[in-house]
Amino acid sequence: MSLKLTVLLLILSLRCYKPFASDPDPVQDFCIPNPKFGSIRTARINVLPCKSSTEVGPEDFIFSGIKSAGNFSDTGLSSIPVNPTTFPGLNTLGMSFARADLKVGGINAPHFHPRATEMVYVVEGKVYSGFVDSSNRVFARVIEKGEVMVFPRGLVHFQMNVGKSTATILGSFNSQNPGMQKIPSAIFGSGINDELLEKAFGLTPKQIGVIRRRFLPKRVKP
Repeated sequence: MSLKLTVLLLILSLRCYKPFASDPDPVQDFCIPNPKFGSIRTARINVLPCKSSTEVGPEDFIFSGIKSAGNFSDTGLSSIPVNPTTFPGLNTLGMSFARADLKVGGINAPHFHPRATEMVYVVEGKVYSGFVDSSNRVFARVIEKGEVMVFPRGLVHFQMNVGKSTATILGSFNSQNPGMQKIPSAIFGSGINDELLEKAFGLTPKQIGVIRRRFLPKRVKP
């Protein structure tokens, strides 16, 4: 095979692969899942067939589940994710969103979304907000009510309420399944070898054990 043909095939393969790096484009106006007929198994996920357009009404495109904050975690964060599982009207539209509330001093620990860029809008409060790029440069500042910040896809980002009252944030994602990994839990709650963590962070086995107990999944008592 000639060098020119090899390069051409490589370029074509990359162009064909690129669309799969994000949500596929919809092939119809909307697709409200219809659970009556069961799911269809594909190579990666289970897909529900769409309702007939005659069965779809305005209520399928309205969601009322973020009128108030949810339950708060030990870090002072309440988060309500909204995706096609909770709001079927989003199905195939390539987007999702979340409401987050932070108590005074509360944090949204460093985390990232592997499949989506996130845009956050401050509804109430003052939030220290930022992200870290691939050269470990931090882009952060305090954002206030009415301001917006964007977190590029796949980059670690974080938030902390620095105001004097509870802060409320709305986050929007350009994927219906952005995914999320919180850095502390991914490192200390996933079962990575203790010796490796000791060498990576300069910690003693006792210190590793103490940190692990904070992030290992909690066992449900029988």
